[in-house]
Amino acid sequence: MSSLVITIALLLGSAVVIYLACEFFVNGVEWMGHKFDVGQKATGTVLAAFGTALPESVVTFAAVVFGHTQAQKAIGIGAALGGPLVLATIAYAVVGWTLFATKQGLSDNRADRHLARDQGWFLGIFLVKLALGVIAFAWKPWLGLAFLAAYGVYVWKETREGGAAEEPDIDPLKIAPKYETPPTFLAVLQTVMALLVIYFASRVFVAQIDALGPAVGLRPQLLALLLSPIATELPETLNAVIWIRQGKVRLALANISGAMMIQATVPTAFGLLFTPWILDRSLLIAGGVTAVAIVVLLLAFRRGRASRGLLSAMALGYGAFAALLVIFRP
Repeated sequence: MSSLVITIALLLGSAVVIYLACEFFVNGVEWMGHKFDVGQKATGTVLAAFGTALPESVVTFAAVVFGHTQAQKAIGIGAALGGPLVLATIAYAVVGWTLFATKQGLSDNRADRHLARDQGWFLGIFLVKLALGVIAFAWKPWLGLAFLAAYGVYVWKETREGGAAEEPDIDPLKIAPKYETPPTFLAVLQTVMALLVIYFASRVFVAQIDALGPAVGLRPQLLALLLSPIATELPETLNAVIWIRQGKVRLALANISGAMMIQATVPTAFGLLFTPWILDRSLLIAGGVTAVAIVVLLLAFRRGRASRGLLSAMALGYGAFAALLVIFRP
């Protein structure tokens, strides 16, 4: 019992540390976006998303490149499918719940069009990713380079939009609150240090999830597919919560859509380059649920029908995935 108490304490403690570090991260990355003049949307879709997704991509890279067994390599492939599923369902649902809690709504039609375009990009790449998981051919590994190139094009497109017309509404830099406009190196320093804290605290959080699974009777495979992706996507979700609390809904949504683009391309590229990239039934179920969720979001944003209620309901997609996983478990 004492070990279970310690596990729960570490789980809650690391979650608090991640949240506090995210406060420093979003503040620093906003100043970086302002300093480098990449625009508010690109700050969310590129700078913030890349920062929080980088540790997960490194973990995937290590699993598929240095894993000695098929089970170890499968962890990397699972992360490449589990991450987008959590972002498309749980992360958007948390945004909806936070909007309800803060009594805010979605009313920016221009932002809706941009988000619809992002969902379209993701859906096209993701469907190719799934299709490659059910066929085998000799030159498939080389397509990993195409996925990296696709992300490069996305970043180029996002940063070209710029943001000179947007007036910055940024809190003072937390490590240098006396500066009205802090030096660039301090903004970068705060962002990098916060990211390191997020990374190590996230590793502790995921380790406690792994330890908690056997204690509550979850099989390792179910644990990896059901709970671990939620843990690894916690920073992106908490970033969104913090930005919504500050009234920056566009940044919150851009952060999630940008993280989804990274998850659709970079980990997939590593999987294609260093594994056969053949998806089993559970991963195909995860991919199918993700694709359905993205179609719903795409249509809602494109038609201006997105609402906090619809975003909150995206959690049902994750519930459907859990049910299908239990029904059709290997």
